[in-house]
Amino acid sequence: MTLHRRSLLAGALTLGAAQAFPGLSRAQARKLVFATFTGSWEEAHRAVLVPPFRKSSGGDVILDPMLSVDQIAKVQAARANPPIDVMLHDPGPALTAIAQDLVEPYPVAQSAHYGDLIADAQEPMGPAPFFQIVGLTYNPEKVKTPPTSWADLWKPEFKGRVGITNLNSTLGTGFLVEIARMHGGSETDVEPGFKALEALKPNLAAVAANPGALAALYQQEQVDIGPGNFNAIQILKARGVPVEFAAPKEGIIAFKTTIHIVKNTPVKELAFKLIEAALSPEVQAKLMQSPYLIVPTNRKVAIEGEVAKVLAKDADELNRKSVFQDWAAINRGRPAWIERFNREIRV
Repeated sequence: MTLHRRSLLAGALTLGAAQAFPGLSRAQARKLVFATFTGSWEEAHRAVLVPPFRKSSGGDVILDPMLSVDQIAKVQAARANPPIDVMLHDPGPALTAIAQDLVEPYPVAQSAHYGDLIADAQEPMGPAPFFQIVGLTYNPEKVKTPPTSWADLWKPEFKGRVGITNLNSTLGTGFLVEIARMHGGSETDVEPGFKALEALKPNLAAVAANPGALAALYQQEQVDIGPGNFNAIQILKARGVPVEFAAPKEGIIAFKTTIHIVKNTPVKELAFKLIEAALSPEVQAKLMQSPYLIVPTNRKVAIEGEVAKVLAKDADELNRKSVFQDWAAINRGRPAWIERFNREIRV
C-alpha cells in the first residue's frame, strides 16, 4: 500500500512539473534532431553551434546531415511525429516547406536576436543565420590563370577536369539558372542552360551528389575547376588542399539559408534555443572566422578577415556584387529540370 502511495505521489509530482514547464517531459524523451547540410556545414555546426546550445539549454542535439529535398521528404512522410525538429533550407526548399505546412512561425517576440538581423534575414517562418556565396572554385597548381567568368569552364584546356553538382542541390540549380541567363535565358527559361551543359560535357570530370561530395573531389584531385561554395573552399584550404575562390565577372550567386522549427516537433523549446544560438552574434562571429568563413546576418557582427578581403566589407557591398535569383519561379520548374538533368547530363 505504501509503495502504491509513493507511486501516486511520484506521478503527481511528474505531472505537476510537466504542467509547470510545458514540453519538459517531451524534451527529455529524446534529443533534438537538427538536419544540417552535408560536408563543411556539419563540421561547422558541430564545432561552433552545438557547444553553446548545450550550455545554454541543458539539452543535447543529434546532427543529421542531408540535402533540403531529403529533409522535406522525411518530414512529409511522418508529419504527426516528425523525425526532424529543426530544418535548414536554401531559398527554394524553404518555400516548399512553408507551402506544404511543414514548419511553424518563428516566435519572433521571444527572440533575443531576431531584431538584430539584417532586413533580408528577418523571415518570420524561419530566419536566416547566414548567407551562402557561390563562385568559381579552382586548383591554382593546375589552373595557372585564375578564372574570371563562368564561361571559362568551357575552355578546351579543362577537358575532363570540371566538376559540378546535380540539381538536387541549390548550388547545381543556381549554376544552371546562371548559365541560362548568360545565354539569354532566365529562371523561367533554362533551355539555353541545358544546351550549355550539353556543350560542357567533354569538360566534365564528375557530377557530384552534393556540394560536400564535390569539395571532396578537389581533395582527391579528380577535378580542377567548377562552381563552388565560398565557405566549403575555405575549409579545404585550411586542410592544405590547393584550392582558391574567384568571383566571376557576371557576379557571385548569393542566397540566404533559413532555419526552421518543424511543425509538431515534441521538443519545440529546444528547437527555438538551437535557432537562437545560431542567430547570436557570438556564434556567427566564430563561424565567420577560418576555417568556416560563413557570411553572417547579425548586424552586431562586423564583417572582417577573409570574408571582408575576398567578398565584401559590409552587407551593402555584398548586395552590389551579388546575383539574387527568383526562387519562387525556379521552384515551379525545378522538378522537371532535375528529371531532365539526371537523364541527359551524365559523365
